[in-house]
Amino acid sequence: MASLWGTLVLLCGVVFSAAQQTKSNVPRLKLSYKDMLESNNLVTFEGLATSSAYHTFLLDEEKGRLVVGAKDHIFSFNLVNISRDLDQIPWRAHTSRIDECKWAGKDLMRECANFIKVLQPFNQTHLYVCGTGAFHPVCAYLEVGKKIEDSVFRMEPQIENGRGKSPYDPKLQTASMLIDGELYSGTSADFMGRDFAIFRTLGLHHPIRTEQHDSRWLNDPRFVSVHVIPESDNPEDDKIYLFFRENAMDGEHAGKATLARIGQLCKNDFGGHRSLVNKWTTFLKARLLCSVPGLNGIDTHFDELQDVFLISSKDLKNPIVYAVFTTSSNIFKGSAVCMYSMADIRRVFLGPYAHRDGPTYQWVPFQGRVPYPRPGTCPSQTFGGFASTKDLPDDVVTFARGHPAMFNPVYPINNRPIIMKTDTDYQFTQIVVDRVEAEDGQYDVMFIGTDMGTVLKVVSVPRGSWQDLEEVLLEEMTVFREPTAITAMELSTKQQQLYLGSDLGVSQMPLHRCEVYGKACAECCLARDPYCAWDGTECSRYFPMAKRRTRRQDIRNGDPLTQCSDLQHHDNPNGQATVLDKTLYGVENSTTFLECSPKSQRALILWQYLPPNDDRIQDIKAEDRFVRTEQGLLIRSLNKMDSGTYVCQAVEHGFMQALLKVTLEVIDADRLDDLTHRKDEAIAHMAHSISRDTPPARESPNQKHWYRDFLSLVNHPTLNSVDEFCEQVWKRERKQKRQKAQQAQQVQQAQQVQQTQQVQQTQQVQQTQQIQQSQQVQQAQQVQQTQQIQQSQQVQQAQQPQQQQQGFVHAHTHTHAHVHAHGLASKWKHLQERQKGRNRRTHELERAPRSV
Repeated sequence: MASLWGTLVLLCGVVFSAAQQTKSNVPRLKLSYKDMLESNNLVTFEGLATSSAYHTFLLDEEKGRLVVGAKDHIFSFNLVNISRDLDQIPWRAHTSRIDECKWAGKDLMRECANFIKVLQPFNQTHLYVCGTGAFHPVCAYLEVGKKIEDSVFRMEPQIENGRGKSPYDPKLQTASMLIDGELYSGTSADFMGRDFAIFRTLGLHHPIRTEQHDSRWLNDPRFVSVHVIPESDNPEDDKIYLFFRENAMDGEHAGKATLARIGQLCKNDFGGHRSLVNKWTTFLKARLLCSVPGLNGIDTHFDELQDVFLISSKDLKNPIVYAVFTTSSNIFKGSAVCMYSMADIRRVFLGPYAHRDGPTYQWVPFQGRVPYPRPGTCPSQTFGGFASTKDLPDDVVTFARGHPAMFNPVYPINNRPIIMKTDTDYQFTQIVVDRVEAEDGQYDVMFIGTDMGTVLKVVSVPRGSWQDLEEVLLEEMTVFREPTAITAMELSTKQQQLYLGSDLGVSQMPLHRCEVYGKACAECCLARDPYCAWDGTECSRYFPMAKRRTRRQDIRNGDPLTQCSDLQHHDNPNGQATVLDKTLYGVENSTTFLECSPKSQRALILWQYLPPNDDRIQDIKAEDRFVRTEQGLLIRSLNKMDSGTYVCQAVEHGFMQALLKVTLEVIDADRLDDLTHRKDEAIAHMAHSISRDTPPARESPNQKHWYRDFLSLVNHPTLNSVDEFCEQVWKRERKQKRQKAQQAQQVQQAQQVQQTQQVQQTQQVQQTQQIQQSQQVQQAQQVQQTQQIQQSQQVQQAQQPQQQQQGFVHAHTHTHAHVHAHGLASKWKHLQERQKGRNRRTHELERAPRSV
């Protein structure tokens, strides 16, 4: 009963939406940063005050470490828990380089530092690391040990030049991979950031790069990632694939546009003999398309390539490519994920080549003769019989130099994105994919990072076939305290953990949180999470090898009717969700609110009404008096016919379950007038009792009924709107606050008065004690003086008989002595009289002691 008061107060802050939000493209669960911490599903490293930009990750599953490159530091985290066993190495730029960077007009904090851009395994004991070095790239070797027990993490003193390995500007992206002792990197090679190239450095061979200052090869690119993919069983045929975005070539696109690219290189390319010396001879590039067909024939393109993830299958030659795109338009803001197959990519690189010809000098497919061996073919015994690219004919090298681009683009699987977001305030930045074994097959679970510090967990579910995929957005989780772009992601299948990097720090979260879905079989099945299944007692981690008869999971359909119907029919308390029962009271002609919000954001709410003494359930339809919101049901202008039971039903994926049952009782307005009058009389009686300093009389049962319950359940019958009721509540609260403030002020003043009186009493006591002490000192002095006088008199009386006896015996010889003794007696008598006079005067005048 008492819960209606809180419900009505909460109603004052409810914002009513004009239309219900669509449920098809929202995450089923949305967990805030606080929810993640409280559920122990998030571990964070807040970062150092002297560091930032935790953007470069290297995951080492064997040693159980995550190496992170940041500003002026290299960190090594424990994969089990990043907050434990942390190692770090400071690696700052040289002081002279920092001064030169500052003199060049660069920002001292954001640019003139050593930002780590390259972290690659060099051998079993060392890593190869490179940084910007305050616009002077440097590289070094980092010793990490061969085994976990070695516990080694230190920098070798040898420093190398990092040009062609790391960019000068920390704002520029770089992509690198170290293969067989050789570093393949796409980066800028000059201070101004204009000379972009794809390099191969280190190793025993001469460094090699792309053609310089030729926009047909690279046109202001931004590199994303580098991958090696075998072409056949012969290692000589292995190719290096680079993913990047660049400006469109002249005549390729109307206006200035950014296009997503994929480039290929042969691993055994050593450049040409007379042309393209120390330059790539097998470089080709093609456009990656990710678009949505429009109704008017104009496609919506996502061309800003942000990240790429390759997930391998049993066939290592044909991994699936997941790519994250955003729009380059300032008007239309959106993100998408497209999926590509290696078969489609290889087909595009077979031709035709792009060629500029005709009167308009536009890009058209090349129709002439293509030299042999086909440009882009790796020299090996498999395809051509050439031992090296230096042995290639001159016409092949010349053709490759003038035709680096392919005419046809690479289309995604199903010719459309598998997930697309255009109505959100964030954009995709990173992606990792985990292939999970479920009860009805394998599923790819995507973890997508955004520029607002959130992670989306998405699973691709086939509709009719595995070629027609449906996105199911499972969760949206906030993993950083403040909104920040996620710039690095790594997934550990061994630890079942996800690691994320940003400017603020590093976060760690588990891949699955089965317990958050609920405590019922239906809720676990509706989640459609391949990691989780109902095991008979709870929603827990699914293991393919575990054989249980009570295990329930349905990722493709998510149908609890077929998975959990037998548990509900047998009244299994663990198989069905509990329904919350409430009883609320309302007043006739007033407004009330029934609160009911499902845990799942994809569920639709259906309200049903059961009249008293009637078994016929009625569906509540939206009308003037009933307003359905995402938080519950608002009933305007209650009447007696509204009494009854209201049932809140959640409908999701064709399954309906009851969440709440509310029994509403409507009170007559006339009865409320009588109760209000009785309340006023009771308050007046209580006030009179208090004024007489007598305790109020004990409440009777009837008084308790309306005073304890109805005062917290009903409002005034003349208030016909929520606004008026809220105004009444706010006025009452302000009055109570003023009264409390006045009472507190009175109590404070009384305490101050009491403290003042105590201080005055203490001062009076101290003064009295001082007077008493002074009087005691004076009395002691008087006693001492009296004793001295008495002693003098006794001495005088003792000396007089001696003087008389000596006078009779020796009168003729001591006449002078007798006269002297007589003078002493007179002197003592004079002193005695003088002392008596002083004491008499003091006693008569009653002078205060001199000490006082």
